[in-house]
Amino acid sequence: MIVLFTDFGANDIYTAQVEGRLHAIAPRHPVIVTALHSVPDFEPRSAAHLLAALHRQFATETVFLAVVDPGVGSNRGAVVMQADEQWFVGPDNGLLSVIGARAERAAYWRIRIPDEGISASFHGRDLFAPIAAQIATGVLSPSVLDSVERLDVALGADDLAEVIFVDHFGNAITGLRAAEIPHHCGIDVAGRRVPWARVFSDIERGAPCWYENSLGLVEIAVNCGRASDELGLAPGHAIRLIDGPD
Repeated sequence: MIVLFTDFGANDIYTAQVEGRLHAIAPRHPVIVTALHSVPDFEPRSAAHLLAALHRQFATETVFLAVVDPGVGSNRGAVVMQADEQWFVGPDNGLLSVIGARAERAAYWRIRIPDEGISASFHGRDLFAPIAAQIATGVLSPSVLDSVERLDVALGADDLAEVIFVDHFGNAITGLRAAEIPHHCGIDVAGRRVPWARVFSDIERGAPCWYENSLGLVEIAVNCGRASDELGLAPGHAIRLIDGPD
């Protein structure tokens, strides 16, 4: 399986080009899955924590083509990472580093970027997609990779106390793992205390809460409302925990 995780946008011109390149190289490889194409633009740090939660939903040997790459065309590195029997291909800008830091076993390779034959501004299509397709089909030549001990940009294994994604319901997903947060803690949003709830139906309609979402992350929601609009939440919004009840 090849899984796509990008900030390209599902309705823009880029996603289909990447999928086309994958199919051209691996025409008999039928399983190409989109995890997300609406990752917050230009934000590899937020994306790293979202991908670190999402990748556990997929089987071993899955190949992730992950591209949030504001530094495309610069001297930033391009890497392949194997972490706990899954494969990841993408820019070396922190995007893959949270998974690598949390993995029991991880190995890294630098991709040799060709001097010619690829677009300077679209490595997702011309560099990362071919590598991902070749890994998935088992025909990747070792000559295009150099083994390295670590990534150039490492964000570490710690959680991120920020909103990292807002879904179409207006729920704000954070980079905090909920298992680490006691239920008596609240979240301060512009001076307003948002309490914990198990599910939406445990609170009044229109009331806010935080809960453990299906990925195991702290998510802020409003029952039958939009937390992003009503609480002014967006990716990058810092999260402050309040230790104790009202």
